[in-house]
Amino acid sequence: MTARKTAAPVPPAAAVAQDAHWAATRERLRARTRPVLKLTICDDDAAKQAVNAARVNEQLTKDAVERTPEDGAAKAACRKAATALADAQATLEAASIELRFQALDRKTYKALLAAHPPTEEQAEEGYEFNVDTLGPVLIAASSLDGITEEDAAGYLDDWGPAEGERLLNTAFGVQRTERMDLGKG
Repeated sequence: MTARKTAAPVPPAAAVAQDAHWAATRERLRARTRPVLKLTICDDDAAKQAVNAARVNEQLTKDAVERTPEDGAAKAACRKAATALADAQATLEAASIELRFQALDRKTYKALLAAHPPTEEQAEEGYEFNVDTLGPVLIAASSLDGITEEDAAGYLDDWGPAEGERLLNTAFGVQRTERMDLGKG
């Protein structure tokens, strides 16, 4: 005996069109943008250390104000520390390179994966694609800053292993970014 499958009921289009809540929800769903991840690169260790030191100093001055809220000198030191932190962060930002990557639409991502099948060795190790050939293509395809495949391949070859992995992981990571909360209610 075969089980009969019944289709889920579909509300009449006219009823859906009249439901303002659903219409607004549909518009919000259509207007969603794909996720973006940023990778910040800074070779200026002094700028990074200055920000860390300024953060510590700002926290110490905040603690001092908390202990003695009536102390005007502590409040002035706290304001000065906040300004120093802002200045250090501005210096760090100026010394940094920010790369942005956006998730591809599902069909494009699946097509890229299919176009780069794993080698026999990679397949035996459980890979579903060839990371060596897909990496530069995915980085270029998801870059919002115009990174080319040639640029990406060069970065992956020339940078240290950890930095190359970080670049590659950012391009892959944005494809797997979830902004949903199932069961929220």
